[in-house]
Amino acid sequence: MTVQNIVLSGIVGSTAYGLAHEGSDIDRLGVYAVPTVELHGLHRPKESHVTTRPDRTLHEVAKWCRLALGGNPTATELVWLPDELYEVRTPLGDELIGIRSSLLCAKRVRDAYLGYATQQFRRLEARDAGPVSEDGRRRTAKHARHLKRLCHQGLELYATGRLTLRVEDPQEYHDFGERVAADVAAALPVLRAYESAFDETAPVLPERPDEAAAESWLRRVRAHLYTAETAGS
Repeated sequence: MTVQNIVLSGIVGSTAYGLAHEGSDIDRLGVYAVPTVELHGLHRPKESHVTTRPDRTLHEVAKWCRLALGGNPTATELVWLPDELYEVRTPLGDELIGIRSSLLCAKRVRDAYLGYATQQFRRLEARDAGPVSEDGRRRTAKHARHLKRLCHQGLELYATGRLTLRVEDPQEYHDFGERVAADVAAALPVLRAYESAFDETAPVLPERPDEAAAESWLRRVRAHLYTAETAGS
């Protein structure tokens, strides 16, 4: 799959979290911009391109902005990667990283991160209802690690306005995953503890994200590509 005008792209997922093991997939996430002229036709251009082998997800810039403004954890992590994990980083991508804090707000971060963590717990419960294979045990451990990571990262973002993707103690997460794989009920106290922590923490994030900052950046992207198109015609 060839996608033009990639603005920012990097390695995300377990590699970024420091939780990868031998044989782990390498996940990539990025944003691209469709040629501005294509926005004026009868049909809207495709907003996402997803492939496996390699595992890569690319969102069109407008869709990515909507996801990030909604607090989507997966979209958000793209602009908080360690420098060495970026594979494509354009000047417009640097501008996007520069406004990353403006895209956040307290309620959406809390709802999104706790919401995703709760989804992981529901998956654990559903898997626990049937027979457990070795593959199922591995998946349960993986979902448990994601639950704990989402809770921890969401609370950090909520309380400090910053996001650290690489976990401090990877072994703690792997051990937690194994405990939950043996007994799914072990995940619930962790989820409840983080729910209480959110309740007791005063957020540093504003009540609403700065949509104007996202809109301004998006218009610069559109103007840049329009100028490039007309100059080449």
